[in-house]
Amino acid sequence: MRFLHTSDWHLGRSFHRVGLLDAQAALVDHLVATALAHEVDAVLVAGDVYDRAVPPLSAVELFDRALHRLAEARVPTVMISGNHDSARRLGVGAGLIDHAGIHLRTDPARCATPVVLRDAHGDVAFYGLPYLEPALVRDEFKAAGTGHEAVLSAALDRVRADLAARHAGTRSVVLAHAFVAGGAASDSERDITVGGVSAVPAGIFDGVDYVALGHLHGSQALTERVRYSGSPLAYSFSETDHRKTMWLVDLGAGGEIDAERIDCPVPRPLARVRGTLADLLDDPALTRHERSWIEATLTDPVRPAEPMARLVERFPHTLSLVFDPDRGDEDVVASYARRLEGRSDQEIAEDFVAHVRGGAGPDDRERTVLRGAFDHVRVDTAVREVTG
Repeated sequence: MRFLHTSDWHLGRSFHRVGLLDAQAALVDHLVATALAHEVDAVLVAGDVYDRAVPPLSAVELFDRALHRLAEARVPTVMISGNHDSARRLGVGAGLIDHAGIHLRTDPARCATPVVLRDAHGDVAFYGLPYLEPALVRDEFKAAGTGHEAVLSAALDRVRADLAARHAGTRSVVLAHAFVAGGAASDSERDITVGGVSAVPAGIFDGVDYVALGHLHGSQALTERVRYSGSPLAYSFSETDHRKTMWLVDLGAGGEIDAERIDCPVPRPLARVRGTLADLLDDPALTRHERSWIEATLTDPVRPAEPMARLVERFPHTLSLVFDPDRGDEDVVASYARRLEGRSDQEIAEDFVAHVRGGAGPDDRERTVLRGAFDHVRVDTAVREVTG
């Protein structure tokens, strides 16, 4: 049995205010083309199809096109809902869509009802475990505890009971959306901590031939049988060093695993650069990053004038600006006082706006508002001094 394991599409998400819909459409094209080129028997999507519970219409339209293309290609597809998805909305029409070979598993109560596909060696049961929010599913599973491990263990007990009732030799694949211990996180996943504990042990999946995980955005194999596909696109600069892929998995007659990574299209490379503004603007070694999306960390002891505007001249796709001044052992309070020396209230306020916005200072209208506020305070203070 050959299948593609992917997850965390996050349709509708942007990257630092840059829309990614075209890149996500290219991903769908790539997914369908890869499925056909490698003659896969199934496509698995392990949650976070959308980026939020109520996605924008453009994301819904893209999802609809993806389902139609997979159905027209006659590639059976199993999808589960993740913690970003609205399980109820994603699962609308699931019963009808089943007949087209698109199997949406968003109802926790149906986690032990597999999609059964057959190859030359027999049956493979695909169990879809949607994201299990403990507070919402604890009663359904009569879980012994209140955390993710308790509810996921209870769900897997149901899976194992169903598998045990099937004929010998039935192989098993579980799709799950969870934070499994040993996995490396990035900045772009939403925290799913409950009661201070978010990770579940990989051993919770013992006895399953392959576990297709979603949630963490870096592709990684926790064991031979337990793997994250990672997100097919980068959604934070913490993913700069990620290689974005899908897993192409061959499941042998006895449950043997042969997996390889298939690269996903990259809309634009990411780069993190660090140094003084002058160094970043002049360093010839950074030429290779001039077409990348950039996160720049400036180490100038004193904030330079118009840093974002100057960076964009060389790096037109600079999206994030961070200030981390290198002042050595200089006294912070004294240094701050020196940096303010000779600067007007207006200039200090504009610097603050730029700081909290990652380098984007106020526009003309906002400067006018700030100026008016300071003028009002000055007049009010003068009146109080005269009358007071």
